[in-house]
Amino acid sequence: MTRSSDVDDLAGVLYGSIGLLARRLRQVQEPGALSLPERAALARLDRGGPATAAELARAEQITSQAMGTTLGVLEARGLVGRRRDPHDGRRIIMSLTDTGVEVLRYKRDARAQQLATALGERFTDAELATLQAAAPLIERLGDSF
Repeated sequence: MTRSSDVDDLAGVLYGSIGLLARRLRQVQEPGALSLPERAALARLDRGGPATAAELARAEQITSQAMGTTLGVLEARGLVGRRRDPHDGRRIIMSLTDTGVEVLRYKRDARAQQLATALGERFTDAELATLQAAAPLIERLGDSF
């Protein structure tokens, strides 16, 4: 078997399994829960810091209009705030509010708890060590698109 076909096989397995994991974590939604684009925008602002709507749209690979709509909803809920760029007054910079940080942390904690339960109940210590070693690689993979 060639390296290319091994990489293709791995890509297929990862695509299916990561997709399944993401779907399972999204299955239970509370009333008033954030949509996937809203969570993605908050997480991007949390990881990357303040950004313009256009920068966020490019990073999330969606249209500027869709990101603008998402940010409008988040701003109305008090989760993000806007300010003028001090270097270019025409640009608007979006950032997380304290409430946005709190909501994002709560959502992460709830999803992380779901994962922790599954990991603790269904994986051996050796398997957990393997996942721990792979986690930075999976994160780097996610950032490579």
